[in-house]
Amino acid sequence: MKRLFSTSSKNATPSSAKYSAPEPPMAGRTATALPAATTAGLQPNYIVPPVPHPNPHEHIMLLASEDGLLMRPHCAGLPYPVSYVRVSWGKTTHIAELPSDRGRPSVDWKEGVVIYGIVGLMTLFNASYLLVITSRSDVGQLFDASHLIYGVKSVVSIPLVKDRAKSILSRMASRNTSVNRPSLLVSNVDDLQVPDEGTSGEPRVKFADEEEVKILTPRDQVEFSVNNTGRPASPASVSSGASTPASDMSMTHSPVSTIANRMSFWGRLSKRASSTSEGADIEESLLDERELFDSIIHDAAGVPDKVISSIIAATAPPPDSSEERNSELEARILRGCLREFTKGDMYFALHFDITRSLQHKHEQFTKMHTQNKLLSELDALPKDTNVNPLDDKVDALFEPSVILPLWRRVDRHFWWNEWLSKPFMDAGLHSYVTPIMQGYIQISSFDQPKDTSAMQDDSAEPVDYIVISRRSRDRAGLRYQRRGVDDEANVANFVETEVIMRVQRNGISNVFSHVQIRGSIPLFWTQSGYSMKPPPVLAPERNPAQNLDAIKRHFRRAVPVYGPHTIVNLAEQHGKEGMITNAYREYATKLDAKDVRYCEFDFHRETRGLKYENISKLINQLERVFENQGFFWVSNNMLLSKQKGVFRVNCIDCLDRTNVVQSAFARHVMSMQLEAVGLLSPPQSGKSGVEVIFNDESCIVWANNGDAISRAYAGTSALKGDFTRTGKRDLGGMLNDGVNSLARMYSATFSDWFCQAIIDFMLGYRTLSVFEEFLIKLQSTDPRELIRLSRIRAEAIATSVARVLSEGETLISGWTIFSPEQLNVKFDDRFEEKVLLLSARALYIVSYDYSLEKTKMYICVPLGAIARLEKGAYIISPLEEASRDPVQNAGFSIYWHASNKISMRMTSYSIRNCPEDALTRSPPAVSASSPTQYKPTLPRREPTKTANLSGIMSKVSENAAGATNVCFAAFKALPVDPARVRSGSSTGYAEPADDLAGATTCKQVVDMMVDSIKRACEDARNSPVITDRDVVSLTEAQKMTSIYAKLEYGVKRLIWLGGLV
Repeated sequence: MKRLFSTSSKNATPSSAKYSAPEPPMAGRTATALPAATTAGLQPNYIVPPVPHPNPHEHIMLLASEDGLLMRPHCAGLPYPVSYVRVSWGKTTHIAELPSDRGRPSVDWKEGVVIYGIVGLMTLFNASYLLVITSRSDVGQLFDASHLIYGVKSVVSIPLVKDRAKSILSRMASRNTSVNRPSLLVSNVDDLQVPDEGTSGEPRVKFADEEEVKILTPRDQVEFSVNNTGRPASPASVSSGASTPASDMSMTHSPVSTIANRMSFWGRLSKRASSTSEGADIEESLLDERELFDSIIHDAAGVPDKVISSIIAATAPPPDSSEERNSELEARILRGCLREFTKGDMYFALHFDITRSLQHKHEQFTKMHTQNKLLSELDALPKDTNVNPLDDKVDALFEPSVILPLWRRVDRHFWWNEWLSKPFMDAGLHSYVTPIMQGYIQISSFDQPKDTSAMQDDSAEPVDYIVISRRSRDRAGLRYQRRGVDDEANVANFVETEVIMRVQRNGISNVFSHVQIRGSIPLFWTQSGYSMKPPPVLAPERNPAQNLDAIKRHFRRAVPVYGPHTIVNLAEQHGKEGMITNAYREYATKLDAKDVRYCEFDFHRETRGLKYENISKLINQLERVFENQGFFWVSNNMLLSKQKGVFRVNCIDCLDRTNVVQSAFARHVMSMQLEAVGLLSPPQSGKSGVEVIFNDESCIVWANNGDAISRAYAGTSALKGDFTRTGKRDLGGMLNDGVNSLARMYSATFSDWFCQAIIDFMLGYRTLSVFEEFLIKLQSTDPRELIRLSRIRAEAIATSVARVLSEGETLISGWTIFSPEQLNVKFDDRFEEKVLLLSARALYIVSYDYSLEKTKMYICVPLGAIARLEKGAYIISPLEEASRDPVQNAGFSIYWHASNKISMRMTSYSIRNCPEDALTRSPPAVSASSPTQYKPTLPRREPTKTANLSGIMSKVSENAAGATNVCFAAFKALPVDPARVRSGSSTGYAEPADDLAGATTCKQVVDMMVDSIKRACEDARNSPVITDRDVVSLTEAQKMTSIYAKLEYGVKRLIWLGGLV
């Protein structure tokens, strides 16, 4: 086993090395016995310095120089570090670690700005940005000061453009001075004592009623009205120079600006309005806009669509150029990314791993020790390595693999900024990588009485109670965009919640840990967000075999990690949720796994009439399971028990009902743990000591936990939060839940699609093309769906080859491509995704049924009959800039001479499969009437009936020949949009054909296709004419797009994009 050590990582250069799992440390080996291993040929991210390995830097200083953005660690007693890092200016960045001259420093760091850490690098349309943590909250410590946990409070994006970066850093320095942050002031480098801001000890989680907007320039602090119910403050709620627009400014908007703001994606008007001065200037501006509004109505004769179009054109037109559009879109993307990291649910630690439970770390250490012992017995370890026997002493907070960088030790499923940190990992800059986890952490403490008779101060034992929820980045997103399972067996909203409790009993420390998990039902299902309570439905394109395979692979992966699963399904067994519940029960039964037990509890039916105390029935039903599972328990550094299994709780959303039941389970486990140390008090006045603990306003961590997870997945605080705080369900809580339900529907309808695109991009699952797709379709595609579609298209090509090509016929290339259903038309009301096969003798145009997985019909055009090919822009929708781009909206037309050599075949339910008069009818004139707007999205899934197919064939026959004996077919290239796939993933995005590999635009795809057809024709001794001519130009598309299509799209923009302004 190769040891990966090095004494230095200077002058490391970026690389594209894949990640690998960390190798186990050699137990019992001292630091002096670790010679530096040869690192020749190793990538920088595989090289680590000698033990002990340094942790991520707690403070980093930034300085804008002529050559790039400079970074170095900033800490007390280290004015001149050994080295510093330079990130070059420009969109394509280069990261290098450079040695520093300590005696005569060549860089003046007095103008530097100190930050708390680096989120990562993000490359957008016009520039790259360094995302840095400028403010953090002190969440607390896990038992001692060496295990501090922080919350991300504020993140700033620094453009890697010299002048812009200097301006941003100057404002950051001014803000650090104005808000009195001693740890971020450069002058305190020699006497730095305070490492962070905020007070420790008390848990702080509190959500503001309105969303805060972070700015860089210092302004007067604006206080947010907060519904203070005794809950602690969250990292995002403590305003540090943050401000929001004044609420009364919305009253100054005229009808013109209101409509324009809602109907236009671009923010010109809002920028202009925000810079308007107060007083008379505002009144004068409003008067001018009212006059403009009246003139627009008069000129448009009151026609609604003309009025709306005129208002947008006059007050908020789209950008004039793609550069301007990219600049405005870039600002929105940055704002969205920063919002995701500063919502109050991102956490990090510098000295230990917060992504793994205590038991998981213990099992890691035991496994590595077993491996090293086996290697020692095989004499496979270095001679100076000793493997000591396992000691009976156990440290509950033990960190395995401490010789590795922190980013190599964390659980990647819960590491949310891995993709953004990749440039620093590839450069071997381990101490500049700060893993960030999404979820919730709250640390509380209370005193538990020893008995009920003694009430003195010294009759209570201190108890530390900690809740850590870790939200998975796999299938991450918002609830109506990410449901169920994907093709890699990852489920939506998967959360691992660990409860850690430390109890002092007679001077002996007892540490307990118990883990529960939640996650969406592991089947392929969807749920629309267009109504208050939409019904969940099974995905119609998935068959039972696929669902069974998905649930098998999901539990096959989860059981080895968490042990035997007890599924607790809280969804309704009847009504709207009955279909999914019945399917879950059916597939769980077919699973027939000894380590997976299925249990149902219809939460709404059992608790009808606000009787939430009926949850105790479920606990009594599972009492034996609680006893068998147990919990992780370390007493006086001795391991007494381990958790042997896990509860997997779910409802439809895995939010409200799930949180209530998990809190009840945690309460029951806590009573078992306190009983184990003899601290559980009998009921006092009808309430047990545990109930007092869970409902005390200072310790309502489970209600706060539910709110945090709900905000991450659904956008509002959890429903039924009043029960988790008080143990009672009342009318006030029901009314509040109704408001939250409306807020969730609004969020799902208005802004979730763009937020989903942001999440997919920042996690590295999609490229920048996801935002182009959003502008065209007003929604984004699941990256896993893109991967699945690539497989479907590959299968369609393979099936068509098997069904269409003659035996021995050589296939040159096969593609899937958009095309009108009929021949001899370029703009039709019905498009489909066809298969185009190029063989050595002919070109086959295949209509394929993706639902039945068979060919419907095909036309065989001999290569010798092809007369010419025309390639150019193929504009279908002129409504958005992205859909008007000729580079990404390209196609070609193929013209051939009609003759008896042109053959057509169709799939029918009779022996006849060729129209007899296919070549005798004259085609009708090609119509250029205004068709219905069409947006190419996914392959058509509707089964084609025989009657419809006969009608198509009849039209094809009519269009097969014309007065000039020339026919044509038009084709539009599919969007080039590969999804990123992480290293270690079992699937990847494959292009439909190898000869299209490397194409980044639709124009390049078309050029490659046309070139292949041309070369094949030349091999067949035919030389078709190749001309550059638009298939459908922008002018033609505008003429053929009806006013109703424009109005429909305007209304959609009002709904989808209005909430993003």
